[in-house]
Amino acid sequence: MCPRWPRRRRGGGPSALARKSWYMAGRDEPSLFAGVHEQGSPFVRLCDALQVSMESGWRDSFGTAIRAWATKASRQPIRTVSLFSGAGGLDIGFHDAGFDIMEMVEINPNYARTLELNARPRGYFGHGIVLSIDIHDYHPLKSGWHADKVDLVIGGPPCQTFSAGGRRAGGVLGTTEKRGRLFQEYVRILRELRPRAFVFENVYGVTGAEGGAVWDRITDAFASAGYTLSHRILDSADYGVPQHRERMIIVGLRKGVFRFPRPTHGPDSPGELPFCTAGQAVRNVPAPQDANAVHLNGKYAGLLEAIPPGLNYSFYTEKMGHPRPLFAWRSKFSDFLYKADPHWPVRTVKAFCGKYTGPFHWENRRFTIPELKRLQTFPDRYEIEGSRGVVLQQIGNSVPPQMARALALAVLDQVFGVQLPVLLPTLSEGESLGFRTRKKLLAQVYEKRAREAVLAGAWHRRVAPRAMDFTCSVDANFRFHRADAGLACHVCMRVKRDRLVVTVHRGKPVRPAFVVTVQPAENRRWVLPVKVIDIGGGSLDRDVFLCGWKAAEIWMAEGQLKDDWVQLCGYFAYEPAIRCAMSVRSRGAGPNGMWQMLARVVAGSGVRETLPGADLAVRLGIEPEHLGAMLLTLKSLGYEVRSHKTNPQLPPGAFLIPYSFPTYTNWSVQLHKDLF
Repeated sequence: MCPRWPRRRRGGGPSALARKSWYMAGRDEPSLFAGVHEQGSPFVRLCDALQVSMESGWRDSFGTAIRAWATKASRQPIRTVSLFSGAGGLDIGFHDAGFDIMEMVEINPNYARTLELNARPRGYFGHGIVLSIDIHDYHPLKSGWHADKVDLVIGGPPCQTFSAGGRRAGGVLGTTEKRGRLFQEYVRILRELRPRAFVFENVYGVTGAEGGAVWDRITDAFASAGYTLSHRILDSADYGVPQHRERMIIVGLRKGVFRFPRPTHGPDSPGELPFCTAGQAVRNVPAPQDANAVHLNGKYAGLLEAIPPGLNYSFYTEKMGHPRPLFAWRSKFSDFLYKADPHWPVRTVKAFCGKYTGPFHWENRRFTIPELKRLQTFPDRYEIEGSRGVVLQQIGNSVPPQMARALALAVLDQVFGVQLPVLLPTLSEGESLGFRTRKKLLAQVYEKRAREAVLAGAWHRRVAPRAMDFTCSVDANFRFHRADAGLACHVCMRVKRDRLVVTVHRGKPVRPAFVVTVQPAENRRWVLPVKVIDIGGGSLDRDVFLCGWKAAEIWMAEGQLKDDWVQLCGYFAYEPAIRCAMSVRSRGAGPNGMWQMLARVVAGSGVRETLPGADLAVRLGIEPEHLGAMLLTLKSLGYEVRSHKTNPQLPPGAFLIPYSFPTYTNWSVQLHKDLF
């Protein structure tokens, strides 16, 4: 059995050492409330009072039970308007706690269709008006509402502009993008309807956007509408959700101050009720009918099986001790090849999933839609409209309903005076929660597990071929085409002593017009079986240049040495693990010395730094008036170039070239963004 949380010390929670010992302990899956004394957990007592049996699907039973209780306990309907409703995650939680969801406003037609399915007489909500309109066009007073006739407003605007993806891509967009200003419409509607309270949710990154200026504008706007604000970052796993998902919650009251509910699960909960795990959540979900629908195939599919549950692509990195480190540390998003651990809550389920975006099931397959609904705590009978991709978007963009239920019960009690069957404790102002510390401890556990898996595995290093010959080309969208004959460039690769020599030419071999040399950076080593890579091109030509880099990348990938140049170099935010140089035979080749400029980029001049245009021109050895044309040329040669227009958090007039080598492929996010 998995041990209980370490007992609390007087005056505080368990020590860091005790917490770490708990994480490093046995891995057998516990029963849901193993070792927990009922008197120590108010949430368990509440479930007993509601006659909820704590089984795998207990959240659905809990929702049904509190709905039945709240319908009798509430003296009159609590009229609620939902803004930015999405697929209804927040709405489900408040509906189950007895709130009457009268209108739901959602611009996305797919999401609105989901709401309509569940707002039918026999649907989950039973009734409700769904308005599939832009929030700017929603004027409740003009459509029949009267001020003071709405008790509560709930909802959260789209959060992509404050998301982790935005931070990684060069800074969150914040209010520089129109979705980041939708809170202003929320405030407008509060001023019109004047409800007793509101609940606003967003990603926790909202607090850091634009150096905190966005957060100040949001809180000032809500306060100016006449509300006293309380806000906290909460982790959904602390409230019975089998998923870690951090959300910023703001609750505003016209009278009084709101106190957030204390976690019902985890080490910060009374009685230290264990987290709900992914394995428990999906235990009785029927097996997938169509194995092909959940089967993973393609380039990276074969890597998934060896990854221990709880880890991702980082298992195949040098930092984790892997003998065949295909990837560089933090070179991918954390959900790339992420395999769920059945004994813990999963990481955040994402809305926009690539082919290799997790979580994947510990049985090395995709989760089914019913399983994903369980991980997000959507009721089994709740209908979600659309294809698998559309459904995944709706699930991933939602507030977990079980987390919403915990918030709704606290609002019901504190704002509307409905006494709960069992008093659920609240957090005092300034009291801290431990989910960030636990995240670090769990990372240590998974690192230890990765090293154990490496030691236990039989890893046979593949040897890259000593010779390769083929013809190839690169199209306008950077798709690489390789064939035996009939294409533009001829590639010859040979391993000569300790060097990989790549030559690319059109027609007959000629003396190289350029030579690129790549080797480990000073005091660094690499996993390649050669010390140097030479790439020579017979002409100063886009396809010749790109095919040379791509051919060497294929040599690395087919030998399972490194997946691509980024993995060999490392993520651009870190010191590069390689150094490159480029010599050009023809001085001044191309307009304004284009190829000499390219040689400077290959050598790392002006790379990895956000620079004002004038400074970047100096680094590239060109006149400032030629900078725009040269940067567009770099893009045509496969280089990612970022500007204020592609990444609004970059200062106007500044540019960033992340890598000294071409990285574009046909699926690159930046490829079709306009630079100016």
